[in-house]
Amino acid sequence: MTDTPARMADHWWWRPGWAEGRRFYTWHLTFDGASDLHHLAADYRHALADVPGLDLVPDRWLHLTMQGLGFVDEVDRNDARAIADAAGRHLAKIPAFDLALGPAIVTPEALLLTVAPADPVHAVRSAIRAAIADAWPQVPEAAEGFRPHVSVAYSNSTGPAQPATDALASVSSCPATARVTSAELIVLGRDERMYEWQSFAQVPLG
Repeated sequence: MTDTPARMADHWWWRPGWAEGRRFYTWHLTFDGASDLHHLAADYRHALADVPGLDLVPDRWLHLTMQGLGFVDEVDRNDARAIADAAGRHLAKIPAFDLALGPAIVTPEALLLTVAPADPVHAVRSAIRAAIADAWPQVPEAAEGFRPHVSVAYSNSTGPAQPATDALASVSSCPATARVTSAELIVLGRDERMYEWQSFAQVPLG
């Protein structure tokens, strides 16, 4: 994805529009019950436990970010429901698939698991974007530039990247396999230095 950075940066700066207590509709792939991935994430959490400046992602909040919809206070709930319903029609054409996740790499703001193959993930995202286009005249976010990944830790401060790089090198139990059978429209928050959510709609593939 990227060259290994020399330094880490704080991931939790307030991006445009975000504020404490504000929530965001977005599509994710989530990994409830993905035991192989959870074992790998636990290995990384163990390896990174003594590395300063990191927030380690627990199993329940592991995710693959797909496609944003908009802030909850700016999106009509009926629109969100209509988009979820349309996504059901589009995603029914895409069969469930397996992903290989890992090894983890260092980026300036997060430690990311690589994801392969990428093509079915792109297909799911394209289907979600088509569902949004069924309801809205314009689809938010760019179609290009999407890079599938699953974060296992976020940087919460500035500092050298080498300790994280060295810790990642000690983990050899990868890749993990996870089966993707649905996409999820969620209500996302980030008040506590972690991406946390409630489910709005879970849409099956195939």
